[in-house]
Amino acid sequence: MNRPSNYHVLNRQRRHAVDARRVRQFLSQLTLQLGRPAASLSVVFVTDEAMRMYNRNYRGLDKATDVLSFAGDDGYLGDILISAETAYNQARKSPTLTFETNVRRLLLHGLLHLLGYDHETDDGEMRAIERRLRRRLQC
Repeated sequence: MNRPSNYHVLNRQRRHAVDARRVRQFLSQLTLQLGRPAASLSVVFVTDEAMRMYNRNYRGLDKATDVLSFAGDDGYLGDILISAETAYNQARKSPTLTFETNVRRLLLHGLLHLLGYDHETDDGEMRAIERRLRRRLQC
C-alpha cells in the first residue's frame, strides 16, 4: 500500500483553501485502486496566471487550463499542476460538484496522464478508466 508521505502537496496560491492531508489520502486510495506501486509525485496548486504560463510554455496554448501533468524519471512519477481558480470556478458552475470533488477529479485525470494514458490518442481507454474510478471513488 502507498504511504501518504510519497505525495508532496504544495499550495502556491492563496484564494482557495487546500487540505494537503486529504489530497494525500485520496492519492493513496487512487493508486491502490489502480494497483500501482508506491511512487513519489508532487501536486502543486497554482493560480490561473501561473497555469496559463505553463500551458503556453509547454503546450503552446496561451490560456489557463484546469490540470497539467509533467512526467518524472528515475522512480519519480512526476508533477500534477492544478489551477485552484479554475477548479473552483468549474465547481461553482456545476450543480453536482464541490471544489474538493473537482480537485479529486483533476487529481485522477492528472495521475492517469502520469501513468501514460492519453485521452487524445487512446481510443477512449483513459476516459473509460476515469469514469469507472469516478464512480468507485465518488468523484
